[in-house]
Amino acid sequence: MTHANRPAPDSPLPAASALASKARDFRLRMAVIDCETDAALDRTRDRHGRTVHADAAAAARALRDQAALEAYATHLAPHAEALLDAARLTLDDLPPARHLTGWRAVLDGLASSAAEIRRALDRPAAPGSSAERAQHAALWPHLTAWADHSPIASNLADQRDRQHHKAPLTDEEQQQWTDRARSAQTRGALELTESWYAADGQPITLAYLVEDDDSTVVALRGDPGVPGWQVIGHFAHEYEAGKALPAPVPPGVLRSDISRFNRPAPAPELSLQDLIRDVVEGHSAGDASNALLGAVQRGYHAGPMVRLQELLETSSQFASALETVQGRQIAARLSALGRQIEFLTREVEEAAEDLGATVAVLPPHRTPVLRTRPRLAVDTTPPAPPPRASMTARHR
Repeated sequence: MTHANRPAPDSPLPAASALASKARDFRLRMAVIDCETDAALDRTRDRHGRTVHADAAAAARALRDQAALEAYATHLAPHAEALLDAARLTLDDLPPARHLTGWRAVLDGLASSAAEIRRALDRPAAPGSSAERAQHAALWPHLTAWADHSPIASNLADQRDRQHHKAPLTDEEQQQWTDRARSAQTRGALELTESWYAADGQPITLAYLVEDDDSTVVALRGDPGVPGWQVIGHFAHEYEAGKALPAPVPPGVLRSDISRFNRPAPAPELSLQDLIRDVVEGHSAGDASNALLGAVQRGYHAGPMVRLQELLETSSQFASALETVQGRQIAARLSALGRQIEFLTREVEEAAEDLGATVAVLPPHRTPVLRTRPRLAVDTTPPAPPPRASMTARHR
């Protein structure tokens, strides 16, 4: 694969917003590739998620790797370095904030990945060879790094073309609107609608301030769940607020090592429907016992009840990571629910073992019902249909 998209040395660079748009085009194409690959890989697995067609799965991943490299060459290869330069210029101008160190590390990582991809584009392996497939596979982590993390570079580059936010309220107006909003919050008339973080690391929340059957969009700075937040603007509608307020920056992640494009292979699992069916179709106490034990099985082949507990624990971590008062309260609730599921899981496990120890089968009087009617003999005259009720025809 040859690379012919590198701009001429003296050609003018696109505007920062255009550079960010190129990265968005690449991410969109990568999302399509990811969906297509997931569909192809699903066809290589059985109903429990086990890969049963290894060659077809390898071919699907090879096609994915090639398509991703072509998407990068088309959308980002000519502009990656300029996008990172624009992002770094903006980053240097931002006020100190907790997330800037992490953002700088992301930009450095994207630069390293761009260099690796550039070297491969400049020295491609022989088309169709095993060396080409190996080269593309080695580039996949670098391509997904750009798909996962380029929103940070795009957002920073976009900010260079935006006007800086100016506070629309005087100090006196700000205090008046803050008092009105806090009063509305006390009586339950402050309806939160949207939240984001500004580049300085401060949360901004839009809310409807309802007074006398009339509502006004207000913007709050700070955590609405604790004292100290302030109203920084009021607007006729949300679109006006979006134009006047500081633009949102990319939100954070719960776990820094997670990638939507590099998910681990799904662990084989039984669905609750399968387990219920096993009980319905079973004959002995052991059949029902095994189904229950499947629901509470732990480890790699974890059952649905164990997965539910994992979901509650992970959601609790997410709520806590929001770093808001309400988030911490919900995290505590979810954590308590997780402990209840753990207790219930142990109870189900004990009941399943007791059921299996009964060594019993269903009694024979629970006779199955035939789902099809017996066929009539060849020389048997079918019964006459019941007479139709006579109806007098109606005429207009």
